[in-house]
Amino acid sequence: MNDLTPQSDMLDPIEIASRDEITDLQTRRLSRTLRHAYDNSPFFRARFDAEGVHPDDFRSLADLSKFPFTVKQDLRDSYPFGMFAVPRERLVRLHGSSGTTGKPTVVGYTARDISTWADLVARSIRAAGGRPGDMLHNAYGYGLFTGGLGAHYGAERLGCTVVPMSGGMTERQVTLMQDFRPDIIMVTPSYMLSILDEFRRQGLDPRQSSLKVGIFGAEPWTNAMRAEIEEAFDMHAVDIYGLSEVMGPGVAQECVETKDGLHVWEDHFYPEIIDPVSGAVLPDGELGELVFTTLTKEGLPMVRYRTRDLTRLLPGTARAMRRIEKITGRSDDMIILRGVNVFPTQVEEQILKVAGLAAHFQIELTRAGRMDAMVIHAEATPAHCSEEARQASARALAHHVKSVIGVSARIEVRDPGAVPRSEGKAMRVLDNRPK
Repeated sequence: MNDLTPQSDMLDPIEIASRDEITDLQTRRLSRTLRHAYDNSPFFRARFDAEGVHPDDFRSLADLSKFPFTVKQDLRDSYPFGMFAVPRERLVRLHGSSGTTGKPTVVGYTARDISTWADLVARSIRAAGGRPGDMLHNAYGYGLFTGGLGAHYGAERLGCTVVPMSGGMTERQVTLMQDFRPDIIMVTPSYMLSILDEFRRQGLDPRQSSLKVGIFGAEPWTNAMRAEIEEAFDMHAVDIYGLSEVMGPGVAQECVETKDGLHVWEDHFYPEIIDPVSGAVLPDGELGELVFTTLTKEGLPMVRYRTRDLTRLLPGTARAMRRIEKITGRSDDMIILRGVNVFPTQVEEQILKVAGLAAHFQIELTRAGRMDAMVIHAEATPAHCSEEARQASARALAHHVKSVIGVSARIEVRDPGAVPRSEGKAMRVLDNRPK
């Protein structure tokens, strides 16, 4: 793989600023954000007043803990425009969730917000190894999902040539990648596995593709999956983080020269780690729930938004700004099975240890009587499709899951291609337990 380490003169000055300079900037911008939210968003004014806090109470970063959290349900309760801090006419774009699990969430952006977003995604692509003039194949979904347009505007801002492919039509994805020879791909990691399957179905060697960098986000994925993708394509695989409530992709980015966690762009987002039960702020280095306050957003400022993502804050390495450890799961994705906490990424790690299994899987939760049970639907690789090979793979996976995660699971090893594929975020857990 190529050395894509950027030169120091390619970086924004804030990326190599001192910790004191970053803290000073954050303090000034947080003060303005709290004032903007209180003065211009009826939601935040009512929430602050109910908690007995005022923007004047903020004098240092430690004072942020006095202010209340914001959660996803607040956006649903305020649907569609109740949380905005500018008149609707000043918004140049709206994005939103699918609303498949309740009322959708709607977020809005001013022209300045869109420009800031593009700058941060451009910074992220550059940190991942992208350069002006590179061709970028964008397989994130376009539309209300922030991934497609967020990546697109950022890539153009950096000076890349963008192929706005979106998700789906996997055969055509591979054809265009062979014809156009892109340097970079932005896509969910689970869909990249589907693209890998299509390369092999067409008899193509993925290591001969033109790709130098894959920028993967929108769902948790493991270092084991990173290793598999990098080996399969002979390219760098790095992580990008974001969520629509805070901005979209480009809130944090893994740097290609270190691949040791994601640097939070702390000039625009202030991160905290809290105890997910008590809400208490935890010191850097401790595992907990990630919370963000926006520092520069106009249309929808966000104060102490609980992401539900579990990680820890670490010192900066390739950049001065602090890192978040690779997201291993979400507090609301955690499976509690007979008293044991299980995350889908833990199951993924064990599957990737078994040579006869592909990386595609689904977890099915069932209940017989009073006892919950877990079935892992895995998939045999083409070279391990015999009944004997499947049974051996099932035994190996059951052993790994029991010994490492601490739960017993029934393993169903299915034909190649039998586990459902996703063109966006993978549906890893099917909860078929009676409500």
